[in-house]
Amino acid sequence: MTVTEYIKTNWPKCIRENKHDEGSLIGLPYPYTVPSISGAFQEMYYWDTYFINRGLILIGLTNQAINNTENMFSLIERYGFMPNGNRTGYLKNTQPPFLSEMVKDIYNETGDKEWLKRAVTYLIKEYDFWDKNRNTEVKLSQYKGNIAEIDLVARANGFIRRIKNRPQGYTDEQLGTQYVIACESGWDISPRFGFEAENFVQLDLNSLLCAMERNIAFFLSELNEDNTVWTERHEKRLKLMRKHMKCDGVFYDYNFKTDKTGDVFSCASLYPMWLGFLTANEAEKTVNMLPKLENTYGLSACEKVSALSDFTFQWGYPNGWAPLHLIAIEGLMKYGFKDKALEIAEKYVSLIERNFEETHNLWEKYNVTDGSINVAQENDHAKMPAMLGWSAGVYLYAKSLLKQD
Repeated sequence: MTVTEYIKTNWPKCIRENKHDEGSLIGLPYPYTVPSISGAFQEMYYWDTYFINRGLILIGLTNQAINNTENMFSLIERYGFMPNGNRTGYLKNTQPPFLSEMVKDIYNETGDKEWLKRAVTYLIKEYDFWDKNRNTEVKLSQYKGNIAEIDLVARANGFIRRIKNRPQGYTDEQLGTQYVIACESGWDISPRFGFEAENFVQLDLNSLLCAMERNIAFFLSELNEDNTVWTERHEKRLKLMRKHMKCDGVFYDYNFKTDKTGDVFSCASLYPMWLGFLTANEAEKTVNMLPKLENTYGLSACEKVSALSDFTFQWGYPNGWAPLHLIAIEGLMKYGFKDKALEIAEKYVSLIERNFEETHNLWEKYNVTDGSINVAQENDHAKMPAMLGWSAGVYLYAKSLLKQD
């Protein structure tokens, strides 16, 4: 069985349906896709679903991608924002706001303007949540979570377990805050912010919100409605990102307390390229930084950070993650770096296929230095769930790109 055959055979086994709340599980009106066939991750997650949808659309399952997106609309209608997932325990944070990109993908497939009109109302509700609850003094947004409702001491213990050692000089409340913010970012845990995540506005988040503003403006124009406010918001945010987040032509997370960009280069710096916000010169400078991330078998989430070598970061070197590969490959293609895009796509496809041949599964993350599933944080393979999810969606995307060449 090839990887593609495995995905097509097993994705139906990742469909769940429960229209009513059952214990901690939040009911959803339509069948939804979970990341794994069994075991961990038996809920619909927010940003995972974007990459799942990409794969579903590629193999002709657009109706299921629509179901997933409609379920997000229902959660926004019920709670005023899109939770981390459809569990009550996930109501304390959201995740990276990919919904407008999901809507764009579906609209590009269907051209359904009646559906688009409904979709825009939910996107505006989601945007209002971010604007009201996650804005900062520099008028850019940050991951935050509902910290007031969370036991930060318990979160601190979880944070310490995940990074293996306790950082000195930080209270439990401070470390708990790091964990809450990391969970909302989806990069749990990453070296991007050291141990002061609360002082940062994040590049991936503001790129996605900038894209949401642009997408809403486009959708309104498709509906023959005035989009002036959204165009202005998009232009304002992009201007602020250039002011605060750019260093030597490359975009980074920004510490608004120290007025400095972060000093860890990561795949987050590829988001503006993926979303088409860069000038040609900025794109070239970003690509020139790729050797910090590129390894024999793909891209690590972050460059190797020697100053934090005492700690273990799931979203750091040498771990490679499916969504970041799609963002890199598609961004490179968008700016004309086709050869590099295809090189990274080939590395990712080969990484998936060589491990599939050995283990007969797809996995949540991979070691991009040795091409194995010996990843930071979970060297015991039994602890790492076998995945379809975003690993499947990105594999199908990269494979299709290589076949087109």
